[in-house]
Amino acid sequence: MGMSDYLAGLRKQVGHDMLMLPSVSGVVCNDAGELLLERRSDDGRWSVPSGVIDPGEQPADAIVREILEETGLHVTVERLAGVALHPIEYPNGDRCQYLNLWFRCRPVSGTVRVADDESLAVGWYAPDALPPLNDYERLRIESTLHGGEAAWFAPAGESLAALGF
Repeated sequence: MGMSDYLAGLRKQVGHDMLMLPSVSGVVCNDAGELLLERRSDDGRWSVPSGVIDPGEQPADAIVREILEETGLHVTVERLAGVALHPIEYPNGDRCQYLNLWFRCRPVSGTVRVADDESLAVGWYAPDALPPLNDYERLRIESTLHGGEAAWFAPAGESLAALGF
């Protein structure tokens, strides 16, 4: 059973109530130092590629799959860059809290394109010429590019506006 079937079944049972879901994101950097971003079709905002982990799927496999499905790009995972819990409410009223693991990735092959209905646009952007991004997107990008080798995490006992708490 794929995640879309799994989520559809859960939503049928709980309606718009909050679901806590495991998710992944990829901060993809090419050799020119540009970042891969997509404009999401559900809310129109710019984001790093991301998605929900399928049942039985390892997180690194999930981000490789998600990036390929959404952008047509094959990537390799270089390292875990961060982990945090992040809430979101979608325009249709669905509420989720995502336990998100984000990875630094690099492209291996493929041509960047809108590859499914989850994106309106995809493209490479220089770090100093990014489209408008929310604080959470900036946190994931900055912690990946400038955070050193250790994975970033929200300090115990601290609330961070970028995480929505």
